[in-house]
Amino acid sequence: MTNQQPAAQAKKILVVDDNEVIRKAVSLKLKANGYEAFAAVDASATIKMVEQERPDLILLDILFPPDAMGIGMHWDGFAIMRWLRSMSGDRDIPVIIISGTDPAKYKERCLAAGAAAFLHKPLNMDELIATVRTALGEDTANAV
Repeated sequence: MTNQQPAAQAKKILVVDDNEVIRKAVSLKLKANGYEAFAAVDASATIKMVEQERPDLILLDILFPPDAMGIGMHWDGFAIMRWLRSMSGDRDIPVIIISGTDPAKYKERCLAAGAAAFLHKPLNMDELIATVRTALGEDTANAV
């Protein structure tokens, strides 16, 4: 018999952005750093993924194109955060905003709405990983 410890389960991170390049680049960087990454393109997909996957953290854009089908209300990152905070099992999931919007216009509003951090696009991937580790309460002293 051996006394091997089971490997720690990779933290799950949901990347929510309407830009496919951003979703793929961020997901690849997260996976390269030992995280399980999955993505959503809009509010509907985000709700589905949160309910199915129970992520440990969400990287969330603020602005999304209007619903192409014209059905339902238009959800932005603020509406998604309000939905998360209204769900008992999901209200404590840290949210990091990743946005190309003007930080002077949105950063304080995002933080006041409960975001753990606001990162401006184009993203600095080292800063992203450090911010993710901090939001997850991980030891950043051993960061690569």
